[in-house]
Amino acid sequence: MLYEAFEMQRNWLAGASALAGMGSDWMTNPANPFSQTPMATVMASGLDVFAHASAIYGKPAFGLESTMIDGKPYAVVEEIEAARPFGQLIHFTRPEFEGTQPKLLIVAPMSGHYATLLRGTVERLLPGHDVWITDWADARAVPIAEGRFDLDDYIDYVIAFLGHVGPGTHVLAVCQPSVPVFAATALLAAANDPARPRSLTMMGGPIDAREAPTEVNTVATQRPFSWFESNVIATVPWSYPGAGRRVYPGFLQLTGFMAMNFGNHLASHWQMFKHLVDGDQEHADATKAFYDEYRSVCDMTAEFYLQTIDVVFQQHLMPKGKMLHRGRKVDPRAIRDVALLAIEGENDDISGLGQTKAALKLAARLPDAYKHYHMAPIVGHYGIFNGRRWREEIAPVMERFIADADARAAKAERAAA
Repeated sequence: MLYEAFEMQRNWLAGASALAGMGSDWMTNPANPFSQTPMATVMASGLDVFAHASAIYGKPAFGLESTMIDGKPYAVVEEIEAARPFGQLIHFTRPEFEGTQPKLLIVAPMSGHYATLLRGTVERLLPGHDVWITDWADARAVPIAEGRFDLDDYIDYVIAFLGHVGPGTHVLAVCQPSVPVFAATALLAAANDPARPRSLTMMGGPIDAREAPTEVNTVATQRPFSWFESNVIATVPWSYPGAGRRVYPGFLQLTGFMAMNFGNHLASHWQMFKHLVDGDQEHADATKAFYDEYRSVCDMTAEFYLQTIDVVFQQHLMPKGKMLHRGRKVDPRAIRDVALLAIEGENDDISGLGQTKAALKLAARLPDAYKHYHMAPIVGHYGIFNGRRWREEIAPVMERFIADADARAAKAERAAA
């Protein structure tokens, strides 16, 4: 009944949102003789905030139509490549650009939001890189006939996508995918597969969730595994293509994240209200744009969510050296020539300091020259990959890291020749 109750509430709020939007428009309509009064402005602003907060949000678009390379604009075209039931690969091509740039695969998190949450990440990296991104499917939209999708399947997808992009690819894993991408890298390295990445950047990921545990870690460990199976898994209703599939609903994930910083979210909407009252539409629109993206959520398959809880947050199998992929041991010590960069935010309340850095220690046979760490001061989880500090301070660190990895590979190739 959990999903059905949410759907009922969502449909009711959709109607209320539409009515509030109409009321706000009428309050500010020049034809309304009271539209210029202070009371009308306050009421219109309040209705506008409610209409936005209660609206239904679908999958957003990237909307990246152009980029600047060496001061010249180039059109950007999204091409879908390597499409699979639970995810596809999007390539941001620049048809008119004839140069050669580092290949970069961005692995987006499967944690309740769409890949478009990384729009700012992609936008910042487009001028200097040939960019692909994983676009994970909303589990409620995948017919049950397509079968299961768990953490092992996620790793398989990453390996397949790396094979598609080809040798010499640099990879960026943002938050949740740090663990499966690190595992995929270890598996490819152990097999000496030419598709293993040239470099791997991990941002705010729970490689070892025992380090500086956050509230997210506490929630995952204070209850037994059976509790999650019984209390947070729902069945997709008949009205969706994935009817009958067992999922961890995106609205539950969003509720959890909102509850963690409820005061901050209230303050943001209060500020939006004040901006609207003051006629500061630019700042109000910026807040709306953030929540348009933040509140656009998708479902995860139950098996993926539960396996992640078990392997990553409760048993800590990766840092203990006990993680398996389809019965095969995942051994980070097999990584010997893949450059690793761990990036953490000082104020990250999702993945605490040290959780991502742990990957550098686990890759025990990787030379120190291949290992890099960056702690971003005064940055929270979202700020690691979006916003001013990402654009001006963190992205340059990653770009230098990628350039160094390419230079090292080129030197090795010349020596071999």
